[in-house]
Amino acid sequence: MPKIVVVGGGWGGCAAALVAAKQGADVTLIERTDMLLGTGLVGGIFRNNGRFTAAEEALAMGGGDLFEVMEANAVHRNIEFPGHKHAWLYNVNTIERAVRKRLDAAGVDVRMMTRITEVEVDGERILSVAVAEGADAERFAADAFVDSTGTSGVPRTCNQHGNGCSMCVLRCHTFGNRVSVAGRAGLTEMVGHKGTQVGAMSGACKIVKDSLAPEIAEALNRDGVFVAAIPAELRAGEDKLGSKCCQQYATADYADNIVLLDTGHAKLMTTHIPLDRLHQVPGFENARYQDPISGGIGNSIRFVAMTPRDDALKADGLDNLFVAGEKAGLLVGHTEAIVTGLLAGHNAVREAVGDELCVLPDSLAIGDAITHVRERMQTEEGLGLKYTFSGSVYFDRMKERGLYVIDVADIRARVEAAGLTNVFGAPTVTRRRPARVAGDAAAVAAE
Repeated sequence: MPKIVVVGGGWGGCAAALVAAKQGADVTLIERTDMLLGTGLVGGIFRNNGRFTAAEEALAMGGGDLFEVMEANAVHRNIEFPGHKHAWLYNVNTIERAVRKRLDAAGVDVRMMTRITEVEVDGERILSVAVAEGADAERFAADAFVDSTGTSGVPRTCNQHGNGCSMCVLRCHTFGNRVSVAGRAGLTEMVGHKGTQVGAMSGACKIVKDSLAPEIAEALNRDGVFVAAIPAELRAGEDKLGSKCCQQYATADYADNIVLLDTGHAKLMTTHIPLDRLHQVPGFENARYQDPISGGIGNSIRFVAMTPRDDALKADGLDNLFVAGEKAGLLVGHTEAIVTGLLAGHNAVREAVGDELCVLPDSLAIGDAITHVRERMQTEEGLGLKYTFSGSVYFDRMKERGLYVIDVADIRARVEAAGLTNVFGAPTVTRRRPARVAGDAAAVAAE
């Protein structure tokens, strides 16, 4: 039985661990904090715009576990808010435990409060990762590894390139700084930017729902969304739109209005609003930030440690390291993290058993996004953009290429035509045959 170690328990890492376990591997998932999901603990949006297509592609390929968990914990379904259609919102207060139960049921060995500090490399292969240095270090050896440690923080980065540590859900001061497996293995990582700013600021925060006026809380509970115009005299101040990592929300609708979504708390769709200014908006007089705790000053800085990789999500320069989530590049969002995690975990098992690695075709939105982002990140201009299925430049590309589809039968037919139905669900370990790579229809027919 091949051994796979996944480092980082965000959406990408959880997806990688689940798919590797489903395919017959012995999987350990290592997370430095005391909760899984990372920024997924404050996110909550899925199936909006092109994320619907990506989620259904993942389901058709046998990788729907985490989307099923999201759906089971959904508080609102098929809502609309500025620029977004057919969105679902999951409850950020219940989702973590539900994901943990799914991992436990799959047999994944989850190690919490375990922070990797050392990576043992031999040539172009990682042999083990360790939680401490020296002879007494606890080591985790494996046949293949997945780095899903993210690109956010550390506090020094947020202090230097943001507005200071805003005490976000990543809790670096409590559990230690993020540690990149790829970086510790000696790979040179890539840094995104927004204009002259290094990285990009997280694009949303949470407000305690009970701190809002009762009519706002009631509207959120009922409709899932609440939009309030910001008085003109309060719109002055720093331009936050240019700094957001979530470009799909960098529009006038979000500059001129307070847009709230109900994810258990009130999700505020902007990087931050100074608290004294927020308190002047009717209904927000007592508003209190839930995350970041100091959300009035700013938010976390992300996309400062991405790993060069190929379209199989194998890290350049290491034969048995795969990357998922934001480590895989400038893809923003939970759905984006999950689908990269699926491919990274799947290919980690393939590498471990000697199978040809899988590359998803550009006839599928997931495959096209993975390839397109890799190509764009090779240019300075591309490093200054962010990509997501839900809006901005990549959603435009989806529509132009006919990849944005909401007919489930059509999506399943595309996956079947690519020869990839249930590719993430079938046990790789027992199959041990070459992958059907790139979804060549003629090759599929020949088989």
